[in-house]
Amino acid sequence: MASVAIIGSLVLLVIAAAAFGAWAYMSREDFKNNTDQKIEEAVKNAKVLQSSELEKQFAEKEKSPYKVYQGSATYGTLTFDYPKTWSAYVDESNTSNPINGYFHPNVVPGANSQATFALRIELVGVAYSQALQQYQSQVKTGGLRAVAYVPPKLNGVANVQPGTRFEGAITANQQGALLLIKVRDKTLKVYTQSVNFMTDFNNVILPSLTFQP
Repeated sequence: MASVAIIGSLVLLVIAAAAFGAWAYMSREDFKNNTDQKIEEAVKNAKVLQSSELEKQFAEKEKSPYKVYQGSATYGTLTFDYPKTWSAYVDESNTSNPINGYFHPNVVPGANSQATFALRIELVGVAYSQALQQYQSQVKTGGLRAVAYVPPKLNGVANVQPGTRFEGAITANQQGALLLIKVRDKTLKVYTQSVNFMTDFNNVILPSLTFQP
């Protein structure tokens, strides 16, 4: 019985060795026969990756030097930077909503186009506490995350109260980030309607944001 078991084990080892040998041979033949093709494909993929990275770097460099938006002194001289590759449309004709701005790369889509704008700015004639309540249900259900926030340039400035930054589903169809902050008797809303512009929102817009409280 022992000899049968040994023979069986040897047979299995021979079969396994033969299978491994066949696999190794086929792999070697594939490499030998397709080396040039594999090298060519690897070089092509590397060039595509490099080109993509260079395009991203060029696009970032093209955004600066930044443009500056400055609002009316009547409503706190709101000021912030934004990429020079963006266009802006700002309606300042409505006293109850004295700043209603749309910012987007290249051309600003129509306000009724259902576009997801790179940046929206609104100064609304609503108390901060009332504006805050509009988003409480989304926070409770987990659709929005909320943290207290003061723009860096306004840290320590007298009469500037902490605002609230929301991130997540700012509307039913839009994932982005939104800052609510009190400006005198009104509420400033600064938000991006797409995660594609979150880097600009975090690194350009908010760090440069100032107003006179």
